[in-house]
Amino acid sequence: MPEPNELLRAARERTPSRIAPGEQMTRAELADAVCAWLWETTETKYELDGHYIAKLERGAVRWPGAAYRSGLRHVLNVADDLELGFVPPGGPGVTDPEPGVSSVIDLEDDLVRTGDESVAQLALAEESNVGELTVEQLHADLLRITQNYLRTPTRPLYQRALAIRDRAFRLLTGRQSPHQSRGLYDAAGWALSLLGWIAVDLGRPDIAENHTRTAWACAEAADQDDLRAWVRATQHTIAFWQDDFDQAATYAADGLRYAVGSSTLFLTSAVAVDLARSGRHAEAREALMIAKRTTVRTDGPERGGPFLCTPERAEGIWSDVHLTLGEAELTLAHADHAIAAFEASPHLLRNFGSERMVRLQQAKAHLHLDELDGANDAVFVVLNTPVEYRVRPLVHRISEVAALTRMSKHATDPKARALHDAIRVFTRHPASRATVSK
Repeated sequence: MPEPNELLRAARERTPSRIAPGEQMTRAELADAVCAWLWETTETKYELDGHYIAKLERGAVRWPGAAYRSGLRHVLNVADDLELGFVPPGGPGVTDPEPGVSSVIDLEDDLVRTGDESVAQLALAEESNVGELTVEQLHADLLRITQNYLRTPTRPLYQRALAIRDRAFRLLTGRQSPHQSRGLYDAAGWALSLLGWIAVDLGRPDIAENHTRTAWACAEAADQDDLRAWVRATQHTIAFWQDDFDQAATYAADGLRYAVGSSTLFLTSAVAVDLARSGRHAEAREALMIAKRTTVRTDGPERGGPFLCTPERAEGIWSDVHLTLGEAELTLAHADHAIAAFEASPHLLRNFGSERMVRLQQAKAHLHLDELDGANDAVFVVLNTPVEYRVRPLVHRISEVAALTRMSKHATDPKARALHDAIRVFTRHPASRATVSK
């Protein structure tokens, strides 16, 4: 007889009912809330019901699909699957992705195809074709996608971004006012930029380049500086994850010519880390001072997700600069401060993707300072990352932690060996195709 999942039941029972004040949430209400959130965020209909919730609480199912886990985490307001008693088959960490193998493995063909299609759209973007559209809905859809990026399963968000790109270009072949044409190019450019981020996260920066070339042409056609700035930020990120730090710095510096809002903070910080990684340490220190003095002026709402740089996200970048400069104490100070800010953020606004990367900066700083227990604590949180959110940059960074562990003076310590083995499991076991289904 399966062991009941008491953690899931307790999480449900401490969640207030939305329809019966003073009561706890019922299984049927929880199922409805999860389905409603998944529809709102992915426009995909799911058939979760109270009977399935009961099966989960009985322990008959210990590892529901990625979408259901995302929805349950959201509705029950928890950070990870372990808080709900969900453990993958074989135990924690056993069904994790290999280096370079994305948790959305079956998107590979789609990634290649859409990258080629974005290149094909380049000629269209550089011409001034016009079309007919009420642009507001496209931008509303884009806002919803960016705010839910790395919070819900990737495939539905990827497909919706792709649909916005295609619809905008299709409408641009018709007739409409110049103002509407600029709005269409603007929507297409943001969708292409998002496709670029997704491609980087899935380990295909080469395909991301295809998207961003056309995104830049769209930004020029739309004459939108905020889009220009974030396209350059995306191109910086693409070059950064290909270890082309000089080119990354060039993109970031050029983006600052157009930056408004939080893109200013992201790009000034990006210039500093690019220069540091390029070995131009004096310039990096000067750029870092500028980044730390940067204040964000927000003249309008920002899109969120990858297109929003909060102070804690910026501090995570600064910690990378200090580590590259050999300043582990300052690395740890900024990383600790950033993590505290992430943890204090409202759950719906918390950027878990950036937070995980900063935790790995914490771990590396602790290892440089010969503080093995601190490194263990930081990495442990990351090891609990749901499989569908283990993007390629995260796998890359945690592999760097493993390498530092092997080189530290604690390399033969049983704790260090256990940490190294846990990271190896995290990075070497491929994810199931089921991680992008229900």
